Amino acid sequence: MIQRFLDRLQYERRYSLRTVSEYGDDLRAFAEFLGVNEDSFQPSEYDTSDVKMWMVNMLDGGLSPRTVKRRLSALRSFYKYLLRQGLVKRDITQGVIAPKTDKPLPVFFRESEMQREQAIGERELDELMHSPDSQASPREVFELTRDNLIISILYQTGMRRAEIIGLKDEDIDLHEGQIRVFGKRRKERIVPIGERLCSDIEAYQEVRRDFCSPEHYLLTMVKRNGTIGQMDAAAVYAMVRRRMGEVSTLKKHSPHVLRHTFATTMLNNGADIRTIQTLLGHASLSATEVYTHTTFEQIQQAYKNAHPRSTERGEM
Repeated sequence: MIQRFLDRLQYERRYSLRTVSEYGDDLRAFAEFLGVNEDSFQPSEYDTSDVKMWMVNMLDGGLSPRTVKRRLSALRSFYKYLLRQGLVKRDITQGVIAPKTDKPLPVFFRESEMQREQAIGERELDELMHSPDSQASPREVFELTRDNLIISILYQTGMRRAEIIGLKDEDIDLHEGQIRVFGKRRKERIVPIGERLCSDIEAYQEVRRDFCSPEHYLLTMVKRNGTIGQMDAAAVYAMVRRRMGEVSTLKKHSPHVLRHTFATTMLNNGADIRTIQTLLGHASLSATEVYTHTTFEQIQQAYKNAHPRSTERGEM
């Protein structure tokens, strides 16, 4: 099948001999990775996971992202041809994105760091509310409850800082488990939330009612003049930076890192890239693709750590 595809490139598409040769080398490299030769290669027997592991293998072997991208492009063209010819039922390269080097990789918090931050927040709130010798004021209880909620919402929804500040009570549907978010240029999207976060929002609203009259916006704060008003961007940034700085060794601890953490966590747990694009409110898929590179790095590291032969070298 490989040779038939190469003949089509040369005689029908009029590709240069050099280009056809490069396509052939790239496709044979995939077959070799699978442990078969060109003649015994059966494209319908493989799936997307084989393509991803091939890419990991190439990166681990020292090939440049540019070479990996070129090889994936050749394989993609091959499977599109096979699909049109009815020789396979699906394109196993669909949704697979080659790593790039033109953008810095997003930093993100580890799951253990997020769990630790949540545990600290819950413990501090419990001590503040239930410790026998606690002399906490209603304001202290309110602010800690609010700050715990902000971390949870950012981590569990991937919202931007401006989006969470602009949230109103009416945007939250606890019964359906969803939040209406207004992103850049007031573009609206619906983000689902879990039962735990719904309970946290409900608990916060109850504490807020005890502390102050309900405001138009979900998140409120005591201003410098003593009045209650909408929480501002600087306050959210300072709180997140302080709280996450206590549990993470990253140099950056901004709300946007929590957004990166949400996207990376979703991708690493099986969410497809277009779903993540929708949840983040990205206008184009290219803005979301950067998170796939982080996943490839994690796959490589996991392979090195877990596979007993990952560091072996063949004998000369």
